[in-house]
Amino acid sequence: MTLANGRPYLAIPGPSVMPDRVLQAMHRPAPNIYEGELVAMTHSLYPDLKAVARTEGNVAIYICNGHGAWEAALANTVAPGETVLSAVTGRFGNGWADVAEGRGITVQRIDFGTRAPIDPARVAEALRADTAHRIKAVLATHVDTATSVRNDIAALRRAIDETGHPALLMSDNIASLACDRFEMDAWGVDVMIAASQKGLMTPPGLGFVFFNDRADQARKAMPRVSRYWDWAPRANPEFYYQLFCGTAPTHHLFGLRVALDMLMEEGIEAVWTRHAALARAIWAACERWGENGALRLNIADRSLRSHAVTAARLGKPWGAALREWTDTKAGVTLGIGLGMSEPDDPTGSGFFRFGHMGHVNAHMILGLLGVVEAGMGALSIPHSPGGVEAAAREIAAAAG
Repeated sequence: MTLANGRPYLAIPGPSVMPDRVLQAMHRPAPNIYEGELVAMTHSLYPDLKAVARTEGNVAIYICNGHGAWEAALANTVAPGETVLSAVTGRFGNGWADVAEGRGITVQRIDFGTRAPIDPARVAEALRADTAHRIKAVLATHVDTATSVRNDIAALRRAIDETGHPALLMSDNIASLACDRFEMDAWGVDVMIAASQKGLMTPPGLGFVFFNDRADQARKAMPRVSRYWDWAPRANPEFYYQLFCGTAPTHHLFGLRVALDMLMEEGIEAVWTRHAALARAIWAACERWGENGALRLNIADRSLRSHAVTAARLGKPWGAALREWTDTKAGVTLGIGLGMSEPDDPTGSGFFRFGHMGHVNAHMILGLLGVVEAGMGALSIPHSPGGVEAAAREIAAAAG
């Protein structure tokens, strides 16, 4: 039999659960795309997007996914034949580097593996060696969605500054924006990219590039920027259609407006606190299950874990079996082990991920953990009991 009938729970690390308010805002006829309500509403998005990113800089909105945002950031700042330094902590650091190489950019990679954060000292060492200042930008991922490591972007900025190197600092915040604390201006980030489908609780399809004046000066020095990716008319349009280089993504914008309303109503500090508390509940359950069992979290140090996604390993064949059980028997979809592998598990079938970003609360997380614990019991996966109880204590302590 199955107990999966009813409302499903998509507990993958993006697309995240979309609030009913967002879905209802999108369920409407097509608007006039030239004047009126849509134009005024769109312009209202920019101050709130910048408030979420904690920046006084600029933001350009693109009709694209995160890969498009990667390309947009590079298209405006680094010309083909120039060089970037990519600090890789998982699949998505490599992904941004691959996009750079596809644009004819030379990439120097420092790979920190899948279980460790960026070491700012190693980045500084590479920059000091670049006495000709050929490196135009340092690419870093705030939270790698595959490995769930959270990098210290502020420490990376300090390391760059100590070398006196002029490279821009670019941060991929696709998994972390509106989930993990991020302070674009205070941390000295020149370019930050994000997407709509995770902490911003809107369907996939919108990419965002935030940039400061220093990055904009790099844009002005570029010999050319493709019409579509150029952030100049998007950030400072003379006409509405320039915001999107054509027709606006109308219904995504209506959804995003409501999602930002929800974030502003809660307050970004409270949003960060909620995500941190729910993440600790997941960690408490997993750590309890793993005491005399097979489960291991990918990032051992709590201080280095994302508050938006948690990568875990049960080993082959239990990881895939658990994901199938929770989906077909209980209506909960866990994330696959993206880009993860071990010698005895080259496809990564023993890994899985919890997505806990955006529109999540205590009862959703406790329900998720209850299903996982039931699945481990049903499949006779070795584990210590009491994971849900440990999570409940964590939530009780956080809620007061």
